[in-house]
Amino acid sequence: MTTTLSTEQPLIRRRRAIRTSFHALGMFPILVLISLAFQFMSGYTETGSLLDAWTSGRFLTMQNLSIVMQQASINTVLAAGMTFVILTGGIDLSVGSILAASAMVAVMVSLVPGWGMFGIAAGILLGLFLGAVNGGLVAFGKLPPFIVTLGSLTAVRGLARVLGDDKTVFNADLPFAAISGNAFLGISWLTVMAFAVIVISWIILRFTTLGVRIYAVGGNEAAAKLAGIKVWQILMFVYCASGLLAGLGGVMSSTRLLAANGLQLGQSYELDAIAAVILGGTSFVGGVGTIWGTLIGALIIAVLSNGLILTGVSDVWQFIIKGLVIICAVALDRYRLMGSGRT
Repeated sequence: MTTTLSTEQPLIRRRRAIRTSFHALGMFPILVLISLAFQFMSGYTETGSLLDAWTSGRFLTMQNLSIVMQQASINTVLAAGMTFVILTGGIDLSVGSILAASAMVAVMVSLVPGWGMFGIAAGILLGLFLGAVNGGLVAFGKLPPFIVTLGSLTAVRGLARVLGDDKTVFNADLPFAAISGNAFLGISWLTVMAFAVIVISWIILRFTTLGVRIYAVGGNEAAAKLAGIKVWQILMFVYCASGLLAGLGGVMSSTRLLAANGLQLGQSYELDAIAAVILGGTSFVGGVGTIWGTLIGALIIAVLSNGLILTGVSDVWQFIIKGLVIICAVALDRYRLMGSGRT
């Protein structure tokens, strides 16, 4: 009996050490490996060597990495808001539709003489309002977040189409188009804004009482109530934050396109945001996760999209691969919960 225990203890310690290392590193090694793979694949030819493939690869160039960061910026902003929601054990399926409606309002307001720059505030405030509606239905109506935001996904998409009369709205002289320009060293303002959102989110979650309460509600809502936490306030905050950041994402999208379309803009963005959050280590159960992990997850999604295009993978296969990534993200989430007693 004693011999068996002494044999099992080192094995248990090794398993714990592996799991601890896995949690500490998160998905960063995967991000590095995918990036290296795309560098080889983008330069590979049947007649060339691996060294030739590496040196002629187009992925790890400053220009392309700048594009990747810019492509990741909007998803990073959406995923930051999604992180707040999922940390409480909820979900927000409406962020893509809110982004489309907010972009539509931002462009439409920018077309009003003398109101150009108010388009930014209009888009963000619409996102905040729609997020507050979701939060109210969840916090006060006691409705399941999945059902509420699934309904919002459809209803707000319809609103976006109605606002633009089901047409694309253009503004070639968009007054806040400079947001999509470069800030410094080839890094766009969109990237800077996304990083700022991550830093602010990290400060809230890591250093404030509000952040502690968000984790507490996600960890055990009943215990949080017994501890005196006003759960309704936390739920309102996370859904408002998600809506506000989706509104900001809409404004960011409009600066890239100088236009907005209620039907197509933001389609499936919620899936990319959810995938980024789960890949980054935030659990669907709630109460576990970090905003920096979400940033890594968003970069993985952007790297996949960019790398698949560089290597000539068709649109059809891109959808298939992204779908498999989401499934793998959920499977990874289940693995993280093994041994924690949470399912």
